[in-house]
Amino acid sequence: MALAATVVGHDGRCQSQNSDVLIMDQVKFRAMKDGDAADYAFLTKHEIEHTKGTASRLLNALVGLDEGLSGYQITRLGHSLQSATRAERDGADIDWVVSTLLHDIGDIFAPYNHDEYAASILRPFVREQCSWVVEKHGDFQMLYYGQHVGANPDKRETYRGHIYFDDCAIFCERWDQNSFDPDYDTLPVSHFEERVQEVFARQAYDPSVIRPGVRDPLTR
Repeated sequence: MALAATVVGHDGRCQSQNSDVLIMDQVKFRAMKDGDAADYAFLTKHEIEHTKGTASRLLNALVGLDEGLSGYQITRLGHSLQSATRAERDGADIDWVVSTLLHDIGDIFAPYNHDEYAASILRPFVREQCSWVVEKHGDFQMLYYGQHVGANPDKRETYRGHIYFDDCAIFCERWDQNSFDPDYDTLPVSHFEERVQEVFARQAYDPSVIRPGVRDPLTR
């Protein structure tokens, strides 16, 4: 067994070492250009471990939508859950259900581009079809209210002819614009937790998951 010893590095911080390896709890550098291979190996391992908590952090953020913008008949959390519930009951697959659940996750921190914010979170872990729809759904939603707020209700026509155009139109019509109903039988957060954990445990940008250009049906 190698004996560990405590040493003080040149930066004044304590580190543990043994005959085989220096055990770090922080990098040595204060500017990235001064880092070495050991620093970045440590960070890579540390960040991989940190990503394992992504799903849990997102679920906590989702619950935080309950304290977001009010004025609707249900909260933003309620809207997200209701949208995902409708997707599930339509027979949507796991990528669609999780993407629908998180489609408004950016409402608190990115109110002017919440759709892009949500899509950037989802893009490494779900089919391209789903992340594209989430990214563009704000423009497609203008169909329902643009004329009332001085915006262009036909903004979605910018994307007419895109391979995922019809998917986004269906997403908005069946799962998004109608999911503000306080009387709907909406499933709770706990119902979706396992699927969120499964999606964000995937290898990021796995080609077998992203599948560019592939269209899976929203309903079955």
